[in-house]
Amino acid sequence: MARRKEPRIPDHLLDQLLAGADAKSAFAKDGLLDELKKALAERALNAEMDHHLDQESEAGNTRNGYDRKSVLTDTGKIDLEIPRDRLATFDPQLIAKYQRRFPGFDEKIVSMYARGMSVREIQGHLRDLYGIEVSPDLVSAVTDAVLEEITEWQNRPLEALDPLVFCDAIRVKVRDEGMVRNKAVYLALGVRPDGAKEILGLWVEQREGAGCG
Repeated sequence: MARRKEPRIPDHLLDQLLAGADAKSAFAKDGLLDELKKALAERALNAEMDHHLDQESEAGNTRNGYDRKSVLTDTGKIDLEIPRDRLATFDPQLIAKYQRRFPGFDEKIVSMYARGMSVREIQGHLRDLYGIEVSPDLVSAVTDAVLEEITEWQNRPLEALDPLVFCDAIRVKVRDEGMVRNKAVYLALGVRPDGAKEILGLWVEQREGAGCG
């Protein structure tokens, strides 16, 4: 019988966290999982502040209390205490000053949008599954930001020479004029002289066999 792989978090720590608590409630809204997210996020933010103050020790910068901030996560909303410094030069990397969504939340919206869900459907899904109310403007802002990055990527300069170019196509569901249709997405993969691989382009056709030229 195969031995159980040693967990990254020791069992005795998990037992302490779950002591006297209903295991089912650990994954509920405002349950243990959300409390852990809050505790770990605040621990990381304070570590960032300590590092920041070490870098500015000659300037005499010190801590100056905390600001409260509500942040959307995959499971709900958590209230964080963000450390503050006297010179107001601290800009945390985990949760930026003007960021209201925890890393990974935008990816959830983009994933749902890519699967053909409308803005209204995404709103309803987040409300039913996570108890989160998001505005249509937020959903649009997230998806528009991705489209801007795609446009920038499409307009980037390419290498003058790719000795090898591979082409392939996959069938995916694509939103087209308010409807979800099956289309062929073509992919061109170039191999540079040094052996590095790069995606040269992606484009959509109504059917496979339309060519990769």
